[in-house]
Amino acid sequence: MGKTFFRTTVSRTTAMAAAGLCAAGLLASCSSSNERDENTIAFAVTDLQGLEELQREFGAFKTTLEEVSGLTVEFYPVSDRTVAAAALQTGDIDIVFTGPAEYVVIHEKTDAEPVVSIRRDGYRSCLYAKADSGINAVSDLSGRKVAMSDVGSTSGHLGPSQLLVDAGLTPGDNVEVVMAGDAVHQALLRDDVAAVGIGCHDYEEFMDEESDPNAFTLLEQGELLPPDVIMARGDLDESKRAAVEAAFTEHFDELLTAMLAGKDNAKYENAELVVTTDADYDVARQLYRAIGVTEFSEFVGE
Repeated sequence: MGKTFFRTTVSRTTAMAAAGLCAAGLLASCSSSNERDENTIAFAVTDLQGLEELQREFGAFKTTLEEVSGLTVEFYPVSDRTVAAAALQTGDIDIVFTGPAEYVVIHEKTDAEPVVSIRRDGYRSCLYAKADSGINAVSDLSGRKVAMSDVGSTSGHLGPSQLLVDAGLTPGDNVEVVMAGDAVHQALLRDDVAAVGIGCHDYEEFMDEESDPNAFTLLEQGELLPPDVIMARGDLDESKRAAVEAAFTEHFDELLTAMLAGKDNAKYENAELVVTTDADYDVARQLYRAIGVTEFSEFVGE
């Protein structure tokens, strides 16, 4: 389908998927924007699946957001980022918390815009290899295999691919990229690949677990990646959008503390609130180009 279709119309497949989830009772809130009252917003997080996980990781955040915004917040769990985009288009979701790579496609599909953004401390991509491999620079990876985490991940796919491009290499051409999920480090230990491209925080965790971190060489560390983003559907009532924005700008420390109550949200330790516009995510669009993607109307790998 062309770009224009996805900017104006929910695809039949994703709309049916969202409808099926509602019919099955798998979504906490299936009310449309016309059915929610003036003080209620529906909130989703794209990298969490299921209401239980959403409540565990963002339950304290939800309570605090309600307290500081004066709004009632309904959780809307989504099965994937495509369903999140569809639900924004139908008005089933008002606010989505997502990453920079996901933002680019969701914006293209729905015209949703940033409300505020959250910049993670040290949010970068790293490339590393075994110290005894003879690989001392990114350019040495020509003709070799590199493991990365998940297709379309900002720090675990797009960022490392940009580091390869910056070194004069072409992912998928003179460098074979292998998606290994959580097993990227193990792939290197088994010598299945010559190097790993991953978020730098993940690299640091791997090194903390190694008995001899000196057995590995950090080949390159990228620039700070774009921030995660709280985005609102384009036709959200301005008073609700303003209430969410004010809650973050005036009470960010409280909201961040509540967010960190979720075990998997440790990546937001020392995060800072930043104001962004769509243009600030042109960096993420450039990262997509590093993997050969120049149209942003579809999620990579879906």
